[in-house]
Amino acid sequence: MDTAHPNHAFISSEDVEGTNVFDRKGERIGEIDHLMIDKISGRVIYAVMSFGGFLGLGHQHFPIPWARLTYDTKLDGFRTDVTEKQLRDAPEFSDDSWQSRDWEGRVHDHYNVPPYWGL
Repeated sequence: MDTAHPNHAFISSEDVEGTNVFDRKGERIGEIDHLMIDKISGRVIYAVMSFGGFLGLGHQHFPIPWARLTYDTKLDGFRTDVTEKQLRDAPEFSDDSWQSRDWEGRVHDHYNVPPYWGL
């Protein structure tokens, strides 16, 4: 079911999950697995992207700041200038990472994006 609202500038999170992510050249590098939303502000902060693997095996998850993605209507997906190398070189991620402001700071530095908590 597509819950996108064509006459509005918003989209349901269920429609974002699974959306392809493309590099600057327009080549698919992965897809959005899920979003991380700041509970206080309600803003989307990270898109957790998955890429790699075959038949769902061996794929990896990488949170990237939402600010590094832009929706491209021609591609019907998100475009980013984040490279696969940048994803692989990102600060190591685990489920406990979400509790560390230090880890978040390193992620934002890595992707050259101002931290959301300073906005």
